[in-house]
Amino acid sequence: MNGPIIRFEGVGKAFGRTVAVDDVTLEVGEGEFFCLLGPSGCGKTTLLRMLAGFETPTSGRILIDDADVSLTPPNKRPVNMVFQSYAIFPHMSVAENVAFGLRIDRVSAPERRRRVEEALALVKLEGLGGRRPDQLSGGQRQRVALARALVKRPRVLLLDEPLSALDAKLREAMRAELAQLQASVGITFLMVTHDQEEALAMASRCAVMDEGRLEQVAPPADIYERPASRFVADFIGQVNLFEGVVVETQGGRIRVQSADLPAPVDVSSEAEVHTDQTVWIALRPEVIELWPRDGDDEASAPRAAPPRAAPAVVRRATYLGMASVVEVELPSGRLIRAQHPNRGRRDTDFRPDEPIWLTWEPGAPCLLLR
Repeated sequence: MNGPIIRFEGVGKAFGRTVAVDDVTLEVGEGEFFCLLGPSGCGKTTLLRMLAGFETPTSGRILIDDADVSLTPPNKRPVNMVFQSYAIFPHMSVAENVAFGLRIDRVSAPERRRRVEEALALVKLEGLGGRRPDQLSGGQRQRVALARALVKRPRVLLLDEPLSALDAKLREAMRAELAQLQASVGITFLMVTHDQEEALAMASRCAVMDEGRLEQVAPPADIYERPASRFVADFIGQVNLFEGVVVETQGGRIRVQSADLPAPVDVSSEAEVHTDQTVWIALRPEVIELWPRDGDDEASAPRAAPPRAAPAVVRRATYLGMASVVEVELPSGRLIRAQHPNRGRRDTDFRPDEPIWLTWEPGAPCLLLR
């Protein structure tokens, strides 16, 4: 991460007795594409609005370029915001919408025209300056909102659920365009979203929030593969969580016994734990492999069990195109999910009530302490 351009120092925000943001300390680096991620009501939008100047912190400080802006009016901050609804003026043309902020700032007409043309080219809307918003598609209107924000050359661009109004295919296309745009202009982007895929696809780092507090701040891959808590593991994608107790520790290997699994599970972790401590094991559905098992009698099954195997029975398989989600039942009665790739066939190989083995690679399980 480059040097911080934004710093939240012990920032809190309460609305009466309701605490929306609780003692958040966070740094965002120069040129980062940073994402605030979490469920509705977690405080991410309130944190963004405090950075924009639309809300005032109850406690703590907000700094941009080392200057305390906690009480600075929104129009005096070096930030600009793209709202969820885009907030485009319907009675103005595309060019007039983009130029609006420059007119307020009394930028000269020739300079306005030049900068508007540059901004429209940046978001691939060349030649559309004369159109009205109702003549544009949803993706084009979103680009107009981006151009209007970028034309003022802010130090930080704030994005509040910028893709939520788009359909699924357009959202996917705009993810790539937004990430490419951020890389080309080099401006710090700070985006709020509740969409995990959106955050993982675009952000260089994410902050996962819950009940006004930061749960984890890390690159997307670390948040997905090494979540810091059960909340993060469960919020980001799908996960199978097993409660257990530590039965052995040796170097970087921790052995955990769970009542839901027939044998102890070895987990690679440098966490400081002690025997008999309650912990949790996280297994993503895609790391679980399924193998056919001959018959219900495990002891007499002629097919050799793969390493780290647990017997199970298929209960349901849901076809999702590229993969099938297979719900299996362990001997304890616990139901878990595995993701099985579909390689050019219409149906999964696994049928309801079929006995199987399930297994995983040694590094797949993740240890969680809370």
